[in-house]
Amino acid sequence: MASTAAYTITSSDFEPAGFILPDLFSDCRYPLRVNPHSHHISRASEQWLFTELHVVEPEVAKFRALRIHDLIASCYPDADASHLRILSDFLNWIFTVDDYLDDRDVDDARGMRECCISALRDPINFQTENPAGKICKSIFSRFIETAGPGCTERFIHALDLFFIAATKEVDSRAKGHIHDLESYTALKRDLTGCKSCFALIEYAARIDLPDEVVSHPVIMAMEDAANDYVAWSNDICSYNKEQSRNDAYANLIAVLMRERGLDLQGAVDYSGQLCKSAIQRFEDNRATLPSWGEEVDRQVAIHIQGMQDLMVGLLHWSFDSARYFGKDGQTVKRDRFIKLLPKRPL
Repeated sequence: MASTAAYTITSSDFEPAGFILPDLFSDCRYPLRVNPHSHHISRASEQWLFTELHVVEPEVAKFRALRIHDLIASCYPDADASHLRILSDFLNWIFTVDDYLDDRDVDDARGMRECCISALRDPINFQTENPAGKICKSIFSRFIETAGPGCTERFIHALDLFFIAATKEVDSRAKGHIHDLESYTALKRDLTGCKSCFALIEYAARIDLPDEVVSHPVIMAMEDAANDYVAWSNDICSYNKEQSRNDAYANLIAVLMRERGLDLQGAVDYSGQLCKSAIQRFEDNRATLPSWGEEVDRQVAIHIQGMQDLMVGLLHWSFDSARYFGKDGQTVKRDRFIKLLPKRPL
């Protein structure tokens, strides 16, 4: 990775003109692996979603520019083709849900939660004309064909936590509520969607971890560390886009500027240190893993590998996708300099 260049990041009105990203790749050194089935599966999955949601150009091109298929391929590199298709359908869908909720009110968010969780709880008998509910029902009816009971319950619970957190965020935005670091971290652990993705690691590998493993303090600490890394590294990458929309209040960098009295670069640097500490927590807890016997230990190793894949996959995708940096992702990845976008008028 290129060394930090000597940029001038001040402007005439004493507001920063930009900031330098932390060297995130130096701390997250896990190998990036790619699923060999990705290309043909991703196209079929995207087309299915476009048909179900009646998506047409130019929105089709915008969605494809996000390259969500690259994220899925690197987060689940060992999934077979049939499981990768369901993973792709779900993750493509959850991205559209997440973006949809950005512009909705609390009642919309609650309605989305009620519809989708009802579809998961009773995918056979639940009936709805809501496109989101129909998609959720379709995905889950295929998911449960091979998912274990523990994995299934964890997936439903995690998705419910996501919708609850999303509703809280919508409400907080409307009321102008300001988070401190502790409450923000707790919210983001549900809002990232990582908890659902952790359950999908089991699904992709056709394993079903025992409850005593999933609830063990070391496993829970590793999941929290991986979740924090995903949340915080994503906040660093998304900050410029969010501040330009006057929507960065729920971002780690903005939280740190308010709570710690830091300037922008100081908050970015602090965020990078938190990312580094999350990786260290992950590895420190890995070193204290107990044994549950040969077969369960094999499954635990798969789960931990999956968490690694999520962390490094999301990091690389943040620069490869157009979601945060447009067409400049590779330049930003190399130089680590972000020029602040102008704020949109309120």
